[in-house]
Amino acid sequence: MPLPAVFDRLRLPIIGAPLFIVSNPGLVIAQCKAGIVGSFPALNARPQSQLDEWLHQITEELAAWDRDHPEALSAPFAVNQIVHRSNDRFEADVATCAKWKVPLVITSLGARTELNEAVHAWGGITLHDIIDDRFARKAVEKGADGLIAVAAGAGGHAGKWSPFALVQEIRAWFDGPLILSGAIATGGAVLAAQAMGADLAYIGSPFIATPEAHATPEYKQGIVDGRAGDIVNSNLFTGINGNYLRASIVAAGLDPENLAQPGGDAMNFESASGAEAWRDIWGSGQGIGVIDKVEPAAGLIARIAREYAAAKARLAA
Repeated sequence: MPLPAVFDRLRLPIIGAPLFIVSNPGLVIAQCKAGIVGSFPALNARPQSQLDEWLHQITEELAAWDRDHPEALSAPFAVNQIVHRSNDRFEADVATCAKWKVPLVITSLGARTELNEAVHAWGGITLHDIIDDRFARKAVEKGADGLIAVAAGAGGHAGKWSPFALVQEIRAWFDGPLILSGAIATGGAVLAAQAMGADLAYIGSPFIATPEAHATPEYKQGIVDGRAGDIVNSNLFTGINGNYLRASIVAAGLDPENLAQPGGDAMNFESASGAEAWRDIWGSGQGIGVIDKVEPAAGLIARIAREYAAAKARLAA
């Protein structure tokens, strides 16, 4: 099935993943200008009224870019909505997205029919992130237009299945938009995602090491210095398994090799160390080994574009 027309402006088949705290209008705008989908979690805009300001800024700046660069129109942007019932901003955030007719809405932590219907009413597309085939089927049943398959190696709340297993199971029954997430950081990996059946690649952690990202210098340097072996998987910090940078766990006063389960003594580390899990424990995927410097988002995307073209040329040779 052809991709929806909203993706026609992409110069690379990539969505910049929404990064908790890190993603902001500056990063989103830079990603969209460079030809990939830029996104951010609605909850990054605090207080809730700031979401309206952010969407105004993004919409205005991208419209101005398009007027001045008709030969290189900006890619669409996306807002990530946490649809879990614990999100007390859900209705207000959806209403704000409706006001600005957000073209793409990425949904996480549950699938809700009413959200899909609301987005469709203003002409938008919904993409739901899932970690296995069972959740994928539920999302489509509730009206999601596309799926983001979060495989092993992804940053933050990662799945545990191989991307090969996950994509082939979903593609056996689903022919809609499919995006693959999990340790993708090069143009060759983007092409590999397409070769196995995905339409687009989902890239998050590399964008932490950009000037536009709202991350501390230490966090950015941690991405530059880190390798796959520096990623620790644990459910201690949120109750859900996620991937985190080892250095941040050590800095918080914990032993990465002996992390307690939720409810154990280690849950008291915040009061003992003064650290905050949401702020001081740094999410990261396993693909950061190729990130060797902090550079603008446009430069990172240009490097991936060169690698993507080279990978395609190698296969055609």
